[in-house]
Amino acid sequence: MLFNTTGFLVFLLVVLLLYYIIPLSWKQKKGMLLLASYIFYGLWNPPLIILLWISTVVDWTAGNKMAALKDPKKRKYWLLLSIFVNLGFLAFFKYGNFLMENFQIVLGLIDISYTPPKWDILLPMGISFYTFQTMSYTIDLYKRRMQPAKTFLDFALYVTFFPQLVAGPIVRADELIPQFYAPKKATQHQFFTGLLLLTIGLFQKTVFADSLLSGVSDTVFGAGSLLLPLDAWVGVLAFSGQIFFDFAGYSLCAIGIAMMLGILLPDNFRYPYGSIGFSEFWRKWHISLSTWLRDYLYIPLGGNRNGFTRTQINLMLTMLLGGLWHGAGWTFVVWGFLHGLFLTVERFAKSTFKVKIEGVGMKLFLAFLTFNCINITWVFFRADDFKNAIDILGSMFFIHGSKPVLMTSHIVLVLALMTLVFFGHFAMRKLSLVSVIKSTPKWLLVLAWGIMMFGLMIVQTTGQQFIYFQF
Repeated sequence: MLFNTTGFLVFLLVVLLLYYIIPLSWKQKKGMLLLASYIFYGLWNPPLIILLWISTVVDWTAGNKMAALKDPKKRKYWLLLSIFVNLGFLAFFKYGNFLMENFQIVLGLIDISYTPPKWDILLPMGISFYTFQTMSYTIDLYKRRMQPAKTFLDFALYVTFFPQLVAGPIVRADELIPQFYAPKKATQHQFFTGLLLLTIGLFQKTVFADSLLSGVSDTVFGAGSLLLPLDAWVGVLAFSGQIFFDFAGYSLCAIGIAMMLGILLPDNFRYPYGSIGFSEFWRKWHISLSTWLRDYLYIPLGGNRNGFTRTQINLMLTMLLGGLWHGAGWTFVVWGFLHGLFLTVERFAKSTFKVKIEGVGMKLFLAFLTFNCINITWVFFRADDFKNAIDILGSMFFIHGSKPVLMTSHIVLVLALMTLVFFGHFAMRKLSLVSVIKSTPKWLLVLAWGIMMFGLMIVQTTGQQFIYFQF
């Protein structure tokens, strides 16, 4: 079920009515939310609920065993069981075809012909997100950073909570599970803030991502040949805006829906395109994933504790695996490699030159440079294959074709919108959206809300899938 459909709005209305109108105990309300979450997920493909159940039962059992046991070896066995089950599902469903294709290529290099059986593996929605979320629970229990969930119901709801089940934020257990222990009811301010965040998220998705930007991006990346430099850059900028408004829009919807239920979820985006440098970008883009990779991969690898060279290796490995997390393809690995390269170069420059960045002009220049480098990396993220990526990059840097593929009106629209996005993000890079809402006069909020509602009524609900659902 997609947030940007009429069916979901009806579903949400029913959930809110049951949550606030029907006299239920808190345990019954949690049971209702759990059932609603299974319905929400099962409407895509009911059998896939079994995977959620297996992950839930395995991690609940492993977590309780690790909390009770004192023998380090036995505790490690339970942790390994949890990791094996979760990563096993992820490897099979997400990377099975990718691994088989590369195995076939390797055999071909040594003149062995092998045609594997065709696998029709259905990628479960959100498997990368809920896998990382449940793994963080067992890892934290193994390291004794937290106590296990008090009841199976609380843990099952943590795994399947429908607002953020399919595309995050990836919420840590100690942030969400304790919120299920006592009855939750949104204050009037929380409810309307949540409703506003839901509106903003839907507006970003349907109006900006789907209606204004996706067509331009699809035209450029689907051209199949070299393009004019302006067309190529505009197409990449269009995708840059599309993926931000699509994913940030989903996160805002998730945070807003949870807030309407009295549940608080962490920010996932904080104006990332105004970042000064790549380390700042990753503190603002997909925050729940970047902090997960930091805490459960980068730091266990050694972090920055073992000298400059080892730190750079750890950073690169983290970003390579982060790229692979996004998709089963070498283009995603290259995307991760480029971000790792930019981060290592930035860290080297900071440690070598130790120059203080002062003045708005210099900060704006560095933010613009960062933004354009990020746009270059998006080419590999969006491209269907390396030929597609090379064609786009070649076109961007003047090895180009001769025929335009974009209308002048589309070029002007994308350039104007993304210019506003860049300067807006730069101006608000130290703020959160909720803090901006709190400081905005009510009359201006009402006006902006009305404009967004009008835009949603004109566009209606497009029903296009969110980009990150495929990850």
